[in-house]
Amino acid sequence: MSALLRPVALAAALVAAGLLGPTAAQAAPAGQEAEVLSAIQRDLGLDADQARARLAADERNADTARSLRKRLDGRFGGAWIDSSGTLTVGVTGASDVDGVRTKVVQRSERDLDAVKSALDANVAKAPKSVPGWYVDLPTNTVVVKSHPGGLAAARAFVASSGASPSAVRYTTTAESPRPLIDVVGGNAYNIGSGTRCSVGFSVNGGFVTAGHCGTTGASTSNPSGTFRGSSFPGNDYAWVQVAAGNTPRGLVNNYSGGTVSVAGSQDAPVGAAVCRSGSTTGWHCGTIQARNSSVTYPQGTVTGLIQTTVCAEPGDSGGSLLAGTQAQGVTSGGSGNCGSGGTTYFQPVNEILQAYGLTLVTGGGGNPDPPTGCEDSEATHNGSLAAGGQAFQPNNSYYQSTVPGAHVGCLAGPSGADFDLYLQKWNGSSWVVVAKGDSPGASEAVSYNGTPGYYRYRVHAYSGSGSYTLGVTNP
Repeated sequence: MSALLRPVALAAALVAAGLLGPTAAQAAPAGQEAEVLSAIQRDLGLDADQARARLAADERNADTARSLRKRLDGRFGGAWIDSSGTLTVGVTGASDVDGVRTKVVQRSERDLDAVKSALDANVAKAPKSVPGWYVDLPTNTVVVKSHPGGLAAARAFVASSGASPSAVRYTTTAESPRPLIDVVGGNAYNIGSGTRCSVGFSVNGGFVTAGHCGTTGASTSNPSGTFRGSSFPGNDYAWVQVAAGNTPRGLVNNYSGGTVSVAGSQDAPVGAAVCRSGSTTGWHCGTIQARNSSVTYPQGTVTGLIQTTVCAEPGDSGGSLLAGTQAQGVTSGGSGNCGSGGTTYFQPVNEILQAYGLTLVTGGGGNPDPPTGCEDSEATHNGSLAAGGQAFQPNNSYYQSTVPGAHVGCLAGPSGADFDLYLQKWNGSSWVVVAKGDSPGASEAVSYNGTPGYYRYRVHAYSGSGSYTLGVTNP
């Protein structure tokens, strides 16, 4: 099967298997409940009814455990749910607990917590071969994890803590925990042994940044990753693929305790107000003076940059430039500082996306004003949805874009309802959301500057039901 036909084959298989999503007649739970149920079905291998039953049972069991913890007090040995979904309560002696499975244990939950606290207090002496420890209620012990060959060091660590050896159990593991980081524009990251730059914008699999920050193959930390492409001078762009566990988010740090949600990457005109986020000086704003500007650095000339009045300083390199919620570029360089002001240049973000075939991660929210193209859409699709239903357009299928450019979708839903619109792109193995409008209203508009590929729109009736019209304009 050729790569060109893979989306067709996948769509057909999903339709045949009933996995393309519920039809208009299949109502689904709304909001976060639906997302939780969907994730539980996927990750625990349950169907919809089993997932609902599991959530309800877990809630009842949690209430029971809280009640018995208070009632049994010092005799409470913890509570846990086994693989069959049954609640078991540990007790240190005979009890009058009715209607709940009990297990007589040697140590109370308080005793186990005291053992673990002793280990926690001795953490400075924990060897690198011990990646962690935890209270294991079903075995009524504290488990200390050890890398292969490190058991003697683990036992010495426990002995030095003063914890009761009889309360400790050892297990061998290859686990090497690392911090899991949300990748957010404007945040710092480190290259190699200590150079610092700033995240530009999240893309599927990582983030874009300035090319002068690192060469292809260079390693990063916080978040951990690898430069998969870098160009400087001539251009000043790069992209970093992050390691598993680091999550690219469609957000930019505003350095005021919050974030700005990235809605797309529409180019703003000269004179437009823009704001930059960087790890040295935080959040600063100015205006666009020129586009397609060339600047000569000591390393060589870079062309096609956005010239602005926004200030920046070393360490801000690679950081995000926004016009409202639209991504504009990543910080390249300039003159001056944020005390006296200056001129700063930015590598346009759409050029980076197109150069490496990347997809911008957006934070959603829907545009308050319809993007250009809604007034005169090239094609129109109509449909009707029941509450909770969803549909894919065009015609329960997808379309192919062979050139880069703007994808604009404009949804008009029924009065009093809350309909949402998502633009998805095929990444070679699955459909990913690249733009969305999910405001609490009946109508939404999305705009996305994308690279060539396969796309589709998903219309979702978050609440309410009725007919909708979707106007689309594609490259």
